[in-house]
Amino acid sequence: MRAVIQRVCYGSVSVSDQPPQTIGAGLVVLVGATHSDTPTEAALLARKTAHLRIFEDDAGKMNRSVLEVGGAILVVPQFTLYADCRHGRRPSFTEAAAPEQARMLIEAFITALRAEGVAHVANGFFGAHMLVQIHNDGPVTIVLDTASL
Repeated sequence: MRAVIQRVCYGSVSVSDQPPQTIGAGLVVLVGATHSDTPTEAALLARKTAHLRIFEDDAGKMNRSVLEVGGAILVVPQFTLYADCRHGRRPSFTEAAAPEQARMLIEAFITALRAEGVAHVANGFFGAHMLVQIHNDGPVTIVLDTASL
């Protein structure tokens, strides 16, 4: 699985026929899955995300996790994280997991975040055209891939 993690002051995701999902301070996590991913990768990625020390401590150093600061996480499904742009100008998405597999893995990721102790986890709308607002704090943006964890 692959994630782009952004430390935020505010994040929201909306689609036309649903109320928006919003968070205050915390993380917006764009997350995608590939064919070989399993719930084990989802749990590994959730653990790493929940415990990643990218929030400032009293000395101004990035030394605290989202758990330690009581922040929220907004999870946004993002199959385009597996875009292959090596050939031509149109990305190929053949490395992205099939929709049903990806949905199951992203749900497993959300469940694992909650199991790690993240109090508030909001999520985007799987398979929908979403409008995402990210007020990046720092900016701090981290890319994680379970293939290299």
